[in-house]
Amino acid sequence: MWVGDRRWVTSPNVQLHYTPTYVSWLNQVELWFAKVKRDLLTRGIFTSVTDLARKLRRFITKYNERAKPVRWAYVDPGRRIA
Repeated sequence: MWVGDRRWVTSPNVQLHYTPTYVSWLNQVELWFAKVKRDLLTRGIFTSVTDLARKLRRFITKYNERAKPVRWAYVDPGRRIA
């Protein structure tokens, strides 16, 4: 398959997804991964890949128990980027 070949678009192994132009949701994903890195990975001690996976699953479970929706609000509308 070369670059100009478009057969890959119809492949059952390829799924195309619409991504909005302004992907502010992606910022939230990046913040979550930064939290995982900061709270779990940075100072974590893992004896194996299995141990890492177990601790990561436990972190996600505990995080989901305390999760709250994010409420966006402008504190000072004068500071908005125009």
